Amino acid sequence: MALVELVMPKMGESIMEATILKWTKQVGDAVEADETILEIATDKVDSEVPSPTSGVLAEIKFQENEVVPIGKVIALINTDAENRESGTGNREPRTENRDVEPQTSNFKAEIANNNGNGHALQPEFSEVAPAESSVAATRFYSPLVKNIAKQENISITELETISGTGQEGRVTKKDMLQYVENRKSDAGSQMPASPTASLWRPKDARRETLTTGNEQIANAPVSSIQHPASNIEIIEMDRMRRLIADHMVLSKHTSPHVTSFVEVDVTNLVQWRERVKGEFEKRYGEKITFTPIFVEAVVKAIQDFPLVNVSVEGNSILRKKYINIGMATALPSGNLIVPVIKNADKLNLAGLTQAVNDLANRARQNKLKPEEIQDGTFTLTNVGTFGNVMGTPIINQPQVAILATGAIRKKPAVIETEFGDLIAVRQLMFLSLSYDHRVVDGALGGSFLRRIGDYLENFDAKRSV
Repeated sequence: MALVELVMPKMGESIMEATILKWTKQVGDAVEADETILEIATDKVDSEVPSPTSGVLAEIKFQENEVVPIGKVIALINTDAENRESGTGNREPRTENRDVEPQTSNFKAEIANNNGNGHALQPEFSEVAPAESSVAATRFYSPLVKNIAKQENISITELETISGTGQEGRVTKKDMLQYVENRKSDAGSQMPASPTASLWRPKDARRETLTTGNEQIANAPVSSIQHPASNIEIIEMDRMRRLIADHMVLSKHTSPHVTSFVEVDVTNLVQWRERVKGEFEKRYGEKITFTPIFVEAVVKAIQDFPLVNVSVEGNSILRKKYINIGMATALPSGNLIVPVIKNADKLNLAGLTQAVNDLANRARQNKLKPEEIQDGTFTLTNVGTFGNVMGTPIINQPQVAILATGAIRKKPAVIETEFGDLIAVRQLMFLSLSYDHRVVDGALGGSFLRRIGDYLENFDAKRSV
């Protein structure tokens, strides 16, 4: 019997694992080449995994809701036509997923995080796990970190309380050694080594104590608690909301946030859009909103102030020579996702409009690809969509700045004319920029924000489509 291995596919440069959401085929089911076998989730994107060949699903190695490293064999497919009904045989499996890269590439981020210790991580997945293995980990841990945890008798529950300084908040060797040192020097203390350690609590280990009068309910899983007060409902966070929560806490812990504001007169811009929107849609087949115009202004300002288009790695500043603009998009579920317009500086206004509309529509339909939410260098969030005049957004790590655009409102304003100052009704809006004060000072952040405002205020009202 010929067996083909189905492996967890590589879904992006920084993605090291995926969660199995649903098996659409079961053992013994016939499958065709490119037919969907299972659905997986990586970070915020759900994807379908097709069969690499035709045959019968012979074995499923991981069940739904399990987290599996990329490159790991998750199922076997019997391709022997004579045995398709039974799905059994004795021949050794072979691998037919040519798109899977060697596992060494999956550990680039972890190797970088440990680059200063002179040791390279082994490109393999260790089966070693700390105590309390029945408690599921909510973060990825390298084999090196797991081995240190085992040697120091650190359980999964305790491991989850350690705040990581690596990429996407991963725990590095340095974090572990520092934690162990603090743990030994303060053996009598039960407090976590990190100031945010209490925020890292695995789902299965979360407990809540509820008190009403003299009655106390303790040590029960949150999802199973019947709240004693009839007018309170306990809602368990879904997977995406937990990811968002962790990402926001990590950002505030990583970057000292500063927010600057400017008010800009966008009367010319509003009048131009109102005049050309019909012609624009007829010519390009796309409805033009204010978002692509904002993106265009941001791109121009980044070209003027390239040190805003950076990230921080240790004591180094990494200046990105490409401009990828993330656009925060609200989903029907109430969650948030940030699809990325790649190489936005290479697109004209029509191209930006098409990219904005396409990414926003597919985001709301849960049809984004993993690579379409990665590698952003700057993020724009339009709080004006919800009628808000301004906001103080949280930086989307590892970026160092994020712009919030407020609602455009008619207001009286003083304008200068050749006949003197006059009061007129103008279209005004607030822009707010949150930036990482480790690398973006007030002069840079304020000047960059003002430049965006200048581009919007000086928009050419006679511009052709």
